[in-house]
Amino acid sequence: MKKLFILFTLLLFICSFSRKKITWVAIGDSITYLNEHTNETGDRITKGYMTRVVEKLPYINYINQGHNGWTSGAIAENLEKIAIPYADVYSLFLGTNDWWQGRVIGNLADYKNNTGNQTVYGSFRLIINQLRSLNNKATIILITPMQRGDFVYVANMKNNAYGSYKEKKGQMLAQFALAIDSIAQFEQFTLVDLYNTSSLSVEKMVKYKRLKDPQSGNYKNFPYPSFIGIPFNPATDEYPYPTEAIDITYDGLHPSDKGYAIIANKLVSILKKF
Repeated sequence: MKKLFILFTLLLFICSFSRKKITWVAIGDSITYLNEHTNETGDRITKGYMTRVVEKLPYINYINQGHNGWTSGAIAENLEKIAIPYADVYSLFLGTNDWWQGRVIGNLADYKNNTGNQTVYGSFRLIINQLRSLNNKATIILITPMQRGDFVYVANMKNNAYGSYKEKKGQMLAQFALAIDSIAQFEQFTLVDLYNTSSLSVEKMVKYKRLKDPQSGNYKNFPYPSFIGIPFNPATDEYPYPTEAIDITYDGLHPSDKGYAIIANKLVSILKKF
């Protein structure tokens, strides 16, 4: 029995070195960007989803192409500037900023007909065209945006936004997730549907939002959805998400360690097949 155990351990050791190396380029917004910038979270996270993936799949080398605050349109517009490299796998994790900035979604015909950068569908086509020009055999993974609670930036409370529970400029974030889903279906790409992942639902973004009770004026912990509509004044109020309020996100929008672990596990289940 001891000899069999030693042989098994030796085989695992050999396989770990003989496994083909894979290069993965993760393209995204701040949720991707923060993997290398945990200090910008007020040290509320320890590592992002890419680091967590390669800890479990060490034969993968990742390249972070996350751009803070960018939409799919900004990525498409700056493809030459950001110089995305050749890779075996590309993932696109975009859409939440497109929703907040009120970009027009368009329709699948914009994607099919390569109509340009005026719509989200058109932007994705430009990005995917570029990835195929780099490696037409690469695997492309599309990731839908997560649902969002009320965002308040930990370093500047004046930078805040309401959650995906209501429209922004007549569009719901769910529509952006559906658009990305439809592109994945059309192209037969692998889809990671975070928007419809129950463990990442809007009511789990934070445990509560700490606000002044409009009746008493005293601070009170309001869980979702009871905090909706309660005033928040960034000039005078305390930060509404103390560390005890952290759940799937640490600020209503960006994943906490718990949230990043869920995203990473979904990607590991896909990437381990390569």
